[in-house]
Amino acid sequence: MTRSVETASSSGSERSLPAPEERRRLREAADLTHEQVAEAVGVTATTVRSWETGRTDPRGRNREAYAAFLTALAAPAAAPEQADTASDGPAGTASEAGTPQTAQTAQTAHTATADAPATPAEDSPEVPAEEPARGPAADFDALYDHAAPALARQTYLLTGRRTLALKAVERAFTRAWARWPEVATDPDPVGWVRAVAYDYALSPWHRFRRAHRRHDARPADPADRILLDAVLALPTRHRRTVMLYDGVGLDLPDTAAETEASTPTAGLRLVHAHADLADRIPELAEVPPEKQSALLRDLFTALRPAAPLDPRPAAAVRGGGERRVRLWSRGALGLTAVIATATGYTAVTAADHYEPPQAPGQSVSGVPPLSGPQQLTVRSRQLHDKLRADPEAGPARIAPKSE
Repeated sequence: MTRSVETASSSGSERSLPAPEERRRLREAADLTHEQVAEAVGVTATTVRSWETGRTDPRGRNREAYAAFLTALAAPAAAPEQADTASDGPAGTASEAGTPQTAQTAQTAHTATADAPATPAEDSPEVPAEEPARGPAADFDALYDHAAPALARQTYLLTGRRTLALKAVERAFTRAWARWPEVATDPDPVGWVRAVAYDYALSPWHRFRRAHRRHDARPADPADRILLDAVLALPTRHRRTVMLYDGVGLDLPDTAAETEASTPTAGLRLVHAHADLADRIPELAEVPPEKQSALLRDLFTALRPAAPLDPRPAAAVRGGGERRVRLWSRGALGLTAVIATATGYTAVTAADHYEPPQAPGQSVSGVPPLSGPQQLTVRSRQLHDKLRADPEAGPARIAPKSE
């Protein structure tokens, strides 16, 4: 018999879910695949498999959406069983009676998912199924308007610097626009952009920049200052794990995949990070460990920076990225032209045959080489000096005399 899905209590706690094997049975009874459930809830097929095996449980907005989906599956599932009990025909009759309910079940589940309340931990924007096709610019603007504000807050908590956080978000979306065909077909475009922004914000090379030597203005609220200092005191990998699991609301396997670590390693980092944060944040130490994640999510959401985190408009980010691409293209073309000109000039002026160098003079058969006037001998020098001293010496000459 079908077990009914438990709903949320009136106290406002998270909605209860059936056992993992019941989740799988409800999906198989509705003749749905993991991919169809993942598309309706807004997660990946791997996450749905993890929920059905009991390895992980949904949290936050994903839990609300998954609970609403299972509720929609459980409501029409009792009708085929009643028809099977009342029918005297073969077992296939009940299966055929339940077939027309599959489309209605999927549609009801999708509607319940769309109506579920959104929280800051939602991973990707929900696009209505009947929305007409839009251009790449409109899709990019929708993704930017949905994810940029939350991503700016996350990078600010990771770095403690407003300018660096906004620059990381803009750099990530600029790269996303440059590779938009890849991002548009990615199962999780928000995760694609988030990974790029986190990598840039947590790059160790920023410490060598001059702007990094100046500290940003601290939050006005003392509790916010304590929270920010505690997060920044964590190691980089622990800080990123806490932000993905507690701030964004990802499951532990998804957190491990985005941090490029195994699930046990990510869980160990999370345990150590929670212990370090509890030592620095008094109100976190007062709650049990199973409620620390919910409290951290509330603290992250309530933190108010000293200056507003307002990303630039999506059109300005797109235009800046396109101008940067044009400048790089022109620079590459100019450098190519310079290299081609230098290569052509070298090809024209270079020697086309080998010319051996001139060898120095050498004696041939004992005859010294002719290399200018020869040195005077002793006899020649004496004669030279005598002619210079007595230029008029010689036989007497007849000269006319006047009387």
